[in-house]
Amino acid sequence: MNTKQMIVAVLGMIFRVAIAVLAIVLVYKGAVTAYDYGYRVFQEPPVAEKPGADVQVEITVGKSALQIGEILESKGLIRDAKLFYVQNLLSHYKDKLRAGVYILNTSMTMEEMMQIMSAAEPDEAADTAGEAGN
Repeated sequence: MNTKQMIVAVLGMIFRVAIAVLAIVLVYKGAVTAYDYGYRVFQEPPVAEKPGADVQVEITVGKSALQIGEILESKGLIRDAKLFYVQNLLSHYKDKLRAGVYILNTSMTMEEMMQIMSAAEPDEAADTAGEAGN
């Protein structure tokens, strides 16, 4: 084996090792990100500790769970609209969120907010939200 072939062989080996290391790092980072997001789906804490702040939110007819999540995120009630959407998909509140004006609190969990927004009467839900935030 001459010098040129040896250099090519060594460079080829270095390239394969670098690709393998890169693949391992990407898989690891992807797994950590997926675990973190999955954990947050079930354990996301409220934005603020009690007593929090009451925020009025108006949900109009025809809003999807993702759009509702975006409204809640813009009002500072949740951190991540997509996480709200996923939690809604996995909850028994799926397809039960109703239009209305709600008083929600920054110390509420996403599930508590979904419970209020799926109540039969939005006026009752607003009263319940005030009690839940205290």
